[in-house]
Amino acid sequence: MRKQIIIALAFSMSVFTFAQKKELRNAEKAIKSNNYAEAKAALNEAKTMMSDMDEDNKAKYHFLLGQALYAGGAGSIQDIDQAIENFNMAGDEYGSEIAEIKQKMTNDILTKGNKAYEANDFKGASNYFEHAYRTSPKDTLFLYYAAATSVNVQDFDRALKLYEELKDLGYTGVSTEYFATNKETGEEEILDKNTRDLYVKAGSHENPGERKTESKKAEIVKNVALIYVNQGSDEKALAAMQDARAESPDDINLILSEANVHYKMGNVEKFKSLLEKATVMDPKNPELQYNLGVISSESDDIASAQKYYKKAIELDPNYVNAYINLAALVLSREEPLIEEMNGLGTSKADDKRYEELKEERQQLYRDAIPYLSKALEIDGKNINAAKTLMNIYSVTGDTENYKILKTKVESLEAE
Repeated sequence: MRKQIIIALAFSMSVFTFAQKKELRNAEKAIKSNNYAEAKAALNEAKTMMSDMDEDNKAKYHFLLGQALYAGGAGSIQDIDQAIENFNMAGDEYGSEIAEIKQKMTNDILTKGNKAYEANDFKGASNYFEHAYRTSPKDTLFLYYAAATSVNVQDFDRALKLYEELKDLGYTGVSTEYFATNKETGEEEILDKNTRDLYVKAGSHENPGERKTESKKAEIVKNVALIYVNQGSDEKALAAMQDARAESPDDINLILSEANVHYKMGNVEKFKSLLEKATVMDPKNPELQYNLGVISSESDDIASAQKYYKKAIELDPNYVNAYINLAALVLSREEPLIEEMNGLGTSKADDKRYEELKEERQQLYRDAIPYLSKALEIDGKNINAAKTLMNIYSVTGDTENYKILKTKVESLEAE
């Protein structure tokens, strides 16, 4: 009796194994014919026998299911996630085939991601870029793209998660860039190394070279910190900045990023001190001087504000906003004059004082005119500068220039 039972079980197992292999063969055949629905159906049948499969058949099952889910590029993002999971469970036996499929997956996903990005679908683009990284983990640049595009749609929780993953990976974004000059156009072109070498050898390009790209670490840390600020986690924001600066104390971008965080938090004095430190490191940067001028102006330190604005202009004679702000500083002294004028009586002494104040006011206008005129010379469409200058000419009785500016303002408003 025992012998019969043993024989019966053995016979049953052999039928079961045959059924497994049949479904796997059917799935394989369907995949080769691009009939992925039929392949999934066969694999669903095989799945019912999964507990009795040997390791080889399990590996094959996961390999085939990964292909069926990917469906030659037609699978959804969720399908791709499951495909990657199955490929990872297929073991080493199908390593080369899976590597080839994953490369195709990566290319397909990037194509979709770029199309989404060009259509301003940043949420979709971010998802595609992340999945491109999951299919090709060595290409950490894709994960960076995923994080950056999440910021575009203000999906800060997702962006923070991706940025933290980049930090854990030690990502800097520094890479070697290969270039050569196109002889026909005279323009430098960025190429991969093999293509560049081939073009140089063929004679179409010259002056080959290579250089390191700039690190994206400062940008990542800045964005992480600003996300923390947005979430109200100011201390985490500053900790992120300080950790980064401990590693790169002379990185001016990190100093400026920390300064911006302090500014958003209302720590104006700290913001100013960091900007001053940055100007020592980069004394020829007009924007730093301009920002110091803005902070000084907001703190009613008019003398310092003028000094910084003039320094910005010295470094960049076409810095429009510096001219406009210098004019604003001059005109800011008008209000106390008007208040005093309005408070005067009708005595001779008051009349005399009124005339003195009136002349001071006229002088303020005359002092502001060169700054506003220069701003309009640089930026002829700056309507605020044009309106202010028009009003000054009206008050000072310069009818000719008033009419010119009035025509200009009307023209700008009509655009």
